Amino acid sequence: MNHIVLSKRENVGYITLNRAPANAYNLDLMTELHQAVVDMNADSSVGALVVNSQSEKFFCAGADIKEFQTNDTATNQKLVDMARRTTAALEQSDKVVIAQVSGHALGGGLELIMACDLRFAAKGNYLLGLPEIKLGLIPGNGGSQRLVRLVGLAKALEFLATGDSFSVNTATEMGLINQLVEKDQLDQFTFEYAKKIADGPLLAVTATKKALRQGVELTLEEGLALEQKLVNELYDTKDAAEGFNAFIDKRPAVFQGQ
Repeated sequence: MNHIVLSKRENVGYITLNRAPANAYNLDLMTELHQAVVDMNADSSVGALVVNSQSEKFFCAGADIKEFQTNDTATNQKLVDMARRTTAALEQSDKVVIAQVSGHALGGGLELIMACDLRFAAKGNYLLGLPEIKLGLIPGNGGSQRLVRLVGLAKALEFLATGDSFSVNTATEMGLINQLVEKDQLDQFTFEYAKKIADGPLLAVTATKKALRQGVELTLEEGLALEQKLVNELYDTKDAAEGFNAFIDKRPAVFQGQ
């Protein structure tokens, strides 16, 4: 049975976690997930990407602790390495990646969400958190580094030092979740946002993601140089010409990603 389901809705791609009951990941699931991200990134018909879950209650409960406990160290290291490769692939994708969350996201599950570019969530009583310290560990798939960049030092330390979980409302208040909507509206809300991106000038969208993802790690001077390089590469594109022409003609632009 495949643990990952791939699908498309128009020009929006979907990667759906599907390992009942809680999407706890093992090496097979993480390997499938990594390949799914690679395949979707290579698919020119996909303009934006959504990562979601088949489960009603869980986005992802993190690593399968039972398997982790019984595996030898070398096997567990393969799992951790693949999880790191997968989060990096999400982060480095040319496409904007949206996590669509409506259930518990703990440990490695939250790390997956944080590797996405945007996080849209349903209102509800489920929890998020990085509980690794309760096992005598710290997050190993980028959890500490991504959390501190998303919510700041004080908030990140507050939750990492105890491993306590927090509500989706708290996650929204501290900026971890971008949009919090009614559960029955989440699918359509996420699709409409992703569709808006997918219909846009994809070369410019990719450049925007690079400018922000890379620029935040640079000095202002270096970031400005990066921005200049990226925008210079867009001036002669067909999409830029279409954008200017559509503006002058007072009509909607029709972009081709070229």
